Amino acid sequence: MPEVDGLDLQSVLAQTENPLPLLFLTGRADTASTVRAMRGGAEDFLEKTAEKNLLLDAVRRALARDQQAREERHQQRALQMRFDAISPREREVLGHVLRGRLNKQIAGDLGIHERTVKVHRKSIMTKLNVRSVAALALLSQEAGV
Repeated sequence: MPEVDGLDLQSVLAQTENPLPLLFLTGRADTASTVRAMRGGAEDFLEKTAEKNLLLDAVRRALARDQQAREERHQQRALQMRFDAISPREREVLGHVLRGRLNKQIAGDLGIHERTVKVHRKSIMTKLNVRSVAALALLSQEAGV
């Protein structure tokens, strides 16, 4: 490729929201390029004269890994949408709940009635579809909250 080499293209593609799986086929391999490509997430780095079965195996691995990555991105987006449904006040209450605070303590900290805290907690649990604080904590950790 005259204007951009494969390693530069790999760097650009890695920054996209849905990066593509990459295989490198080269006529002239060197150790530094191979290492850089593999560290950048390439599935394989083969010479153009590689056997057909090696290339097909690499393509299968790349497609399988891409399918797994797509599923993980889809699950992460779905999880993020659930957390996006939480109001700012509920997010504030959530932070207190995750720190192990009691309803009475949360109410005192936020200057609201304890019954209001209970309503917010119920709403959070419903929106996130969890039934326990332990499940809420695990889901929050998974979402990076």
